[in-house]
Amino acid sequence: MDAAPTTKPGIEQIAERITDAVMEHRLPPGIKLVEEKLAKAFGVSRTKIRQALTLLAKEGLVTLHANRGAFVTRPSAAEARDLFATRRLIEPEIVRNVIARACDHDLIRLRQHLVAEADARQEGDRRKIIRLSGQFHMLLAEVSGNKFIEKLMAELCPLTCLIIALYDAPQTPACPEDEHNQIVEAIARQDQAAAICLMLRHLAHIESTLELDVVPELDIHWETLYG
Repeated sequence: MDAAPTTKPGIEQIAERITDAVMEHRLPPGIKLVEEKLAKAFGVSRTKIRQALTLLAKEGLVTLHANRGAFVTRPSAAEARDLFATRRLIEPEIVRNVIARACDHDLIRLRQHLVAEADARQEGDRRKIIRLSGQFHMLLAEVSGNKFIEKLMAELCPLTCLIIALYDAPQTPACPEDEHNQIVEAIARQDQAAAICLMLRHLAHIESTLELDVVPELDIHWETLYG
């Protein structure tokens, strides 16, 4: 019986593989994503690669330059620090609004999210940990009820995840363990001062773990991106 033909990856699958390579430091920040090499690695057309890169550009993971091509986004050290400075201004307001507006159902949603984070840590799934860590802060913004802040955090959180993925050591947790839990418990107690203090300490802790001025020197093996 003849073997079934190998199914070629779709656009989303290609984007997923490239994302994995970035998160795992196999594609360093700033590197050019050569369509021809990617097409050969994935066994697909350059058109499909271009569509995948366009999808990643919408998510902020890839930057497209006219007449130059696609590059893995590399926020500078200054941009990363500015991002955390902005979050330190915004997130205390989020905490205040959550304490003022959150209902029991909202607290249940936050605690359910903490369970998902704990499961990801147990599995050792770094990429999932990074994604869930960002989603926790976006969920807080949603619960806060301020649509303008929620929109801003929807932009800042994915960029933060990218910065963490690019500048953290691969073995370092995306967010320090239990800090999200402590924030939620302070919110549940209606302890505004403690919750804000914990949030600011949390953001400072994340930033302090980043090696913002270090750009990894890696050998790129395009053939390992898909397989």
